[in-house]
Amino acid sequence: MTNNLKQFAEFIRSYATGGSILVICIIVALLIANTSLNLPFNNLLLTHVGPYPTIEWINDGLMAIFFLLVGLEIKDEALNGELSNLRSATLPVFAAVGGMLIPALLYYIVNYNTSTAQGWGIPMATDIAFVVAIINVIKTKVPLSLQVFIKALAIVDDLGAILVIALFYSAGINLTYLVLAAGTFGLQLLFNRLNIRHIWVYLVTGAFLWYFIHHTGIHATVAGVLTAMAIPYKTTDNYSPLKKLIHLLENPVNFLIIPVFALANGNINIAEGLKGGNAINPLSAGILLGLIVGKPIGITLFSWLAVKLRLSQLAHNVKWIQVWGIGQLAGIGFTMSIFITLLSFDNAFIQNQAKFTILVASSLAAFTGYILLKMVKAKAKVTP
Repeated sequence: MTNNLKQFAEFIRSYATGGSILVICIIVALLIANTSLNLPFNNLLLTHVGPYPTIEWINDGLMAIFFLLVGLEIKDEALNGELSNLRSATLPVFAAVGGMLIPALLYYIVNYNTSTAQGWGIPMATDIAFVVAIINVIKTKVPLSLQVFIKALAIVDDLGAILVIALFYSAGINLTYLVLAAGTFGLQLLFNRLNIRHIWVYLVTGAFLWYFIHHTGIHATVAGVLTAMAIPYKTTDNYSPLKKLIHLLENPVNFLIIPVFALANGNINIAEGLKGGNAINPLSAGILLGLIVGKPIGITLFSWLAVKLRLSQLAHNVKWIQVWGIGQLAGIGFTMSIFITLLSFDNAFIQNQAKFTILVASSLAAFTGYILLKMVKAKAKVTP
């Protein structure tokens, strides 16, 4: 138990610091996008490095490493963490499902029969780095059980985002490369079965898997998740390649990869974003409703149903208003929402409009969630 709490504390510190760096990168990206630096910066992103432009290396290459870490964390939690026990896992799972379905439904209703309807996956996502950064600021006012709840919820949310990307945001399938990818993944599973412990073996084959999947039409980031699933949790001498790789990747991902992604994709032109009555068009209205309203409703409603149906239970020191506050914070969809935006739309103007709305919605979600959680604890202190 002590070891699990230590791991959780390290998780919080890593993501909280990464969230602070992420904020700085977003501010820099916004400054670039709204000054004369915008054109040279975009030219830099379109500059080819080998066969692909820089922006593609960032969105398909670096983000595959991000999803490798996410996959490793999901596997770790499923085997020896918050998701390993059915009773403890059910509440955040139900909450995450509600937090994905309701926002997607609200977006789709608002955008039904429009050219932006395919963006329904945008408000499903939660940016764990931002959420944990805010939780870290008010951690003395939030019960540990609630902190664990949001961590588990975010992990399930990430898994849902991965499935959505793989199933709904991929191009037509190239069968030849699909067979090569399947064979490579099968080889990785064989390595696992043979108890091969060398991490580099999985990373080298993972690079080939990335290349093959990149050419299948399925988004290349899926390669990171598949590789994570193949890496052994423990070997015969109790050494864990999986935990070792998590430790190696946490800092590069949180302090470099996610900030670089935000810097490259957070270049939101505010003037362009405000064009055409941004707040009232279906695209923006769907994102705002999904992230600000849909997230807290979905998370709270599905959690309440799970408890009422006795499929799960709420920790004794957690109030329902705090669950709503966590749901509000989960409306911070920045990194993942922008990523799904890029997969949903090719039009640069629509992308910018969506990214601008994501920025506004995420800021509002962060502010309201922070204030609510802080006020609930303050009120509890003065209540007899």
